[in-house]
Amino acid sequence: MGIGAGLAVVVAAAGAYFVAGPGTGSASLTSATASERAADASGATNGQALAAGAAPSASVAPQASASGPPAASASPSAPAAKAAGGCTRPVAATPKAKVTEVKLGVKVTGYGGQGDTEALPMAIAARPAGGSWLAWLGTDKRVYLGKLDCDDKLVGKPTSFTGIDLQDVQADSKGGVILLTRAGSCGSGPLCGGASSPCNTMHMIRFDDSGKQVWERQVTNLSSSRTGYDDGARFVWWYQHHGRLATDGKNYAAYFGVAITVKNGSCVDIHEGDRMQVVSASGNLVTSNKDAFEVGCSHAWTSRIVWDPRTGHFVTVCATDNDCRIARPNPYRTVAAGTCDGTLFGGDLVLSSKSGYWTAWSQGGTARLEHFTTGKSDTTVRTGAATAHPHLVAYGSKRMLMVWGSGSSMAAQVYDAGSGKAVGSKFTIAAKDHDYQAFKAFPDGSAAYAAAGSTSTSVRIARILPS
Repeated sequence: MGIGAGLAVVVAAAGAYFVAGPGTGSASLTSATASERAADASGATNGQALAAGAAPSASVAPQASASGPPAASASPSAPAAKAAGGCTRPVAATPKAKVTEVKLGVKVTGYGGQGDTEALPMAIAARPAGGSWLAWLGTDKRVYLGKLDCDDKLVGKPTSFTGIDLQDVQADSKGGVILLTRAGSCGSGPLCGGASSPCNTMHMIRFDDSGKQVWERQVTNLSSSRTGYDDGARFVWWYQHHGRLATDGKNYAAYFGVAITVKNGSCVDIHEGDRMQVVSASGNLVTSNKDAFEVGCSHAWTSRIVWDPRTGHFVTVCATDNDCRIARPNPYRTVAAGTCDGTLFGGDLVLSSKSGYWTAWSQGGTARLEHFTTGKSDTTVRTGAATAHPHLVAYGSKRMLMVWGSGSSMAAQVYDAGSGKAVGSKFTIAAKDHDYQAFKAFPDGSAAYAAAGSTSTSVRIARILPS
């Protein structure tokens, strides 16, 4: 079932609930039925009953490739000489934002209403050797990828891939991976009720350091013999399906919203949850990875993931209407209790400089920071930031940066990544926020964000310089 900010009203049929039509883009949330909540909260692993019978997908046959480990973060007190990651960026006493206009020569999809069902326009990733990869969604059903230098200027000619929605991009020493959505097939059904919608697929695209494709791997499970309306299908429908990538330096993990097809007598119902899949350096699904799952949170939105080298695990959190909370999936563990009033939003997830993790989230238009290790938060920071959509990113080795939309710009505050205490004063970033896009940490201690440009063929890179 499609649950989350901006998702549609549901329609009852044959004792089950399913999404009946496109979302409104508003910040509304429809609660699950009591029976669905009971199923989600049963003794089975989250979504296990819904996931039964699902098989890992196969896509284009992969070619061998390897990913190097990410570069270590530089200390925030590093001198202003050549910084880690091959770039020389000034280190200031206080955080300073540098905004650079990048002319692309290709039209970029606009922000639209920024609903959770709408396409994401752009994403950025740090290159360990210096500079960045910039990905953006064109208006021609293509996802573009370009390389930026240390001054955040485009170098060389961008490449592109077939795609109808961009999700994320991450990089390593030999290239990187882009996560995108492609058109799929629903098949003939029949649905137990409601209207037909697209049945799309989610793919990882591995590229080399020149931006050329090495392999691709579908992380949903549609195929020539399994379409969206077949029992056991895992696919991308119109509703919340945004995803994020993380890497351990070799494998890549994708965590995203997913449609779940379940047989109900002579017809099928379509539910909504999330899914995490791990893909090897050679492009094969790592079915033995214990952090991966067919369905984690149900019903879910704002799927967030981080690799923790200290524990050797991919760590995930979601916002879910199962008890209306920010939770660890598979199995459910509450991080922070919320309410289903239409304002529950999960921000980003970063490593603590001590043990555990920090996540930003918002309820009632106010942002909070929560520190947790395995489940329940042990520290809550009430930031006072008036926002429904906070961002959080590592900033150097021992700090983190929370950012949120403020009028036509963004506001930001640095926090200690161990204690959660605010560091210094709030400052402004002269770039337009997007509710669902992400800041990325860089090995020189800076952080960057890809934002809408001044024209339909440009993007602005907002970089918070090291301090």
